[in-house]
Amino acid sequence: MNLTALLVDEYDAALSFFVQKLGFELREDTVLTDDKRWVMVAPHGAANGLLLARAVGDRQREAIGSQSGGRVFLFLETDDFAHDHLAYTQPGIRFVEAPRHESYGTVAVFEDLYGNRWDLIEPSVGKG
Repeated sequence: MNLTALLVDEYDAALSFFVQKLGFELREDTVLTDDKRWVMVAPHGAANGLLLARAVGDRQREAIGSQSGGRVFLFLETDDFAHDHLAYTQPGIRFVEAPRHESYGTVAVFEDLYGNRWDLIEPSVGKG
């Protein structure tokens, strides 16, 4: 897989969140039509990223923030959980639980600006 499409309500608000708050890099922002852009973001150095897809029509708009039915949808791996957790809480990213240690690593669930749930995870050595 190369990209995961994430429904958003508006390109610039989504870019602000992913680039300024999460620290992702903007890989591409190409205007396709008057109301459609090809907008890709990804964590620095990651092979894969997100295509920020502006919702069109009632069905897509209703799915914004609930593409996974309320469960964790995306997984953001880190090699420094404490640093990234602090860096994300400072600009107001909402974690829905305290960090916890599991057999597979340190993890906490946060929500993006639409309410999609993400795992911030630092895998245990030898896992991942």
